[in-house]
Amino acid sequence: AAGSDAPFPAGVAVVRLQQPPVNGLSLALLTELCLALQKLEDRRACRGLVFTSAIPGIFSAGLDITEMCGRSEEHLGEFWRAVQQLWILLYGSRLATVAAINGSSPAGGCLVALSCDYRIMAENPKYNIGLNETRLGIVAPFWLKDSLLNTVGHRATERSLQLGLLYSPQEALKIGFVDELVPEEKILARAAEVMGQWLAIPDHARQLSKSALRKQTLDHLLMHREADIQDFVRFISRDAIQKSLQKYMALLKQKQA
Repeated sequence: AAGSDAPFPAGVAVVRLQQPPVNGLSLALLTELCLALQKLEDRRACRGLVFTSAIPGIFSAGLDITEMCGRSEEHLGEFWRAVQQLWILLYGSRLATVAAINGSSPAGGCLVALSCDYRIMAENPKYNIGLNETRLGIVAPFWLKDSLLNTVGHRATERSLQLGLLYSPQEALKIGFVDELVPEEKILARAAEVMGQWLAIPDHARQLSKSALRKQTLDHLLMHREADIQDFVRFISRDAIQKSLQKYMALLKQKQA
């Protein structure tokens, strides 16, 4: 849901993820987020966006696995298109975007954080962030790999993706995965200060600089979007992958029981 907080500069929207229990990115939530982002993008008075979670201890546990288990090819394609769309809108946004990561942020949660201009993470050793797809037997898409590469460099990306590493806040800061750590209760106040710095720059100059740096990465997906959807559907539909996802879901259910 979008709303605003008292300490935030004028023209800043706050989007709080609220999909209990773990902010899983379902097709419904992805669609709603894309609509909300597009509205903010079109609203001239809106200059900045802060992304955070309304659920204590979790930013987002990532893509909703139930959207990928035993589904039709048509459903899988629709789901993946929505995942792409969220990244396209966020990564290419004209707005100044700050992720206030107030909980764990694996896989799809990491996608949201990586797409923002600046990442602030709560200094809590229980939290982690990373692209852990390989641990489930799946692979991060090329455009998410590119986002990480643009953020932490080649060597850290190689290790992160191959080993499916999840970093503690301290480790994430060390490799540049996040920009700063703050005590959890100060995360929104700090996001407001950071937003003030970003909005002090004339919008057109900041936007052109952002676009120049991100255009190549965005264009790569825009030019191969249909092929990326087909690759995902083909890969996820494989028996071995479906078994692996079902096993993972059974584990999750045990944990919750």
